[in-house]
Amino acid sequence: MKTPANEATDGTLAHGVFLFLLLFTLWLLLTGSIDPAELIAGAMVALAVTLISRPHLNIFTGLRLTPGAILPFLSYLGLFLVELIRANLDMARRVLTPSLPLQPALVEVKTELQSPLGRLILANSITLTPGTLTVDVLEDRLVIHWVEVPPGLTIEDATRSITSKFERHLKGFVK
Repeated sequence: MKTPANEATDGTLAHGVFLFLLLFTLWLLLTGSIDPAELIAGAMVALAVTLISRPHLNIFTGLRLTPGAILPFLSYLGLFLVELIRANLDMARRVLTPSLPLQPALVEVKTELQSPLGRLILANSITLTPGTLTVDVLEDRLVIHWVEVPPGLTIEDATRSITSKFERHLKGFVK
């Protein structure tokens, strides 16, 4: 019979294996070598980082490691790339046209993501797109500094404009 302690250990072990494989794969991609010495060094570094990170592995509990999560993850990456390019072009236009009026403000948006990992990925996605910066995460809300806030914006409008496009894809691979 599984106890909560055993389930937590099993979850930590699965998350540790996931992190190790992720780090080792990253090592292989960065070195571009399958030399035995490189493989051993990569395995040792990945193992050391995994062991050091052990107390924080519970953040991966929000991650869905299923074959069905691959497509939402890839579509999220594609969406993020498109939004990153669009936001950079918009900010470049604003810098090159200083006469454009700016209406910066802090806005609050709601998120439907339940896990700390999902909220972390959402907050970082928002921050990495120029023109927005996640200032704080308060349970199911994010406080965001937005460079151009339309007048009369409601929390629902801000949520729809900033988070909904990311959340739709994130829900496929995080809780």
